[in-house]
Amino acid sequence: MRKLINAPADVVADALRGLAAAHPSLRVDPEGRTVVRADAPRPGKVALVSGGGSGHEPMHIGFVGRGMLDAAAPGEVFTSPVPDQILAATLAADGGAGVLHVVANYTGDVLNFRVAAELAEEEGVEVAAVRVDDDVAVTDGRRTAGRRGTGGILFVEKIAGALAEEGARLARVADVAREVDERTRSFGVALSSCTVPVVGEPTFRLGEDEIELGIGVHGEPGRERTARMPAAGIVDAALTAIDADVPLRGAEVLLLVNGMGGTPLMEQYIACGEAAEWLRRHGATVARCLVGPFVTSLEMAGCMITVCRLTPELTRLWDAPVETPALRWGR
Repeated sequence: MRKLINAPADVVADALRGLAAAHPSLRVDPEGRTVVRADAPRPGKVALVSGGGSGHEPMHIGFVGRGMLDAAAPGEVFTSPVPDQILAATLAADGGAGVLHVVANYTGDVLNFRVAAELAEEEGVEVAAVRVDDDVAVTDGRRTAGRRGTGGILFVEKIAGALAEEGARLARVADVAREVDERTRSFGVALSSCTVPVVGEPTFRLGEDEIELGIGVHGEPGRERTARMPAAGIVDAALTAIDADVPLRGAEVLLLVNGMGGTPLMEQYIACGEAAEWLRRHGATVARCLVGPFVTSLEMAGCMITVCRLTPELTRLWDAPVETPALRWGR
């Protein structure tokens, strides 16, 4: 295992200390495992709180700031944060207008956010929750608790965060977050495995000529293991699966080509070019595009394609200013 770490048990705390050093405007608690927006709580503003296992950076800790999250609770690597963490982040972010929990659809995350919401409500905080389940690779629920939350989390947090920044009420912010989730689909492909530091061995094994189609961000099995193929074939497999679930013809779309952590940016741009051409041939228009490692899986090589069918309102909210460690545009 060759990793730029000190001790496997300390990777999350050490990473949070580094986040604090790089972004002193954030309030980072490496021991309590919370990251809070510098000016939180904002009186009268709906707060967005999310979190999940570490190892997917910059999600979620890199999405804390103006126009996105007010706080995040990072768990251990690939492990849900505990309710006390989520509660601390919720209370730190609450400005009196309620808190929206953005929750990836994994059993541990769903249960722990639910417990934290109940504890927060006992403290007088109104909490709504939106479950993100955009992964079309899951075709049945035998191995998972339904579809997994993957790249669509970024879209939900950015668009709902922009609406909250404008002063919308909790119910409206939650409705728009659910709309984004409903209009978003993702499909991931792994070219290699990753290694969880405390385990010290790859999560799964691929043969020299194998790739995994439909992989989960924790290394969960995909739809099928198949022979290696060019970038065009990988992108075709991803977008064909997405289009079969929600037809894209005639839609203006927001496209995310997401590196899984070990994929060079050059290769991500190759995949982006193939995706844009595929969408053009199939009658869709790429209105907005984002390329980069935003929802990662440690050092896994591969990519995830995420597509959201936009509306004028969702486009406006996507374009709204954002200032976080991972996303910054507008003023």
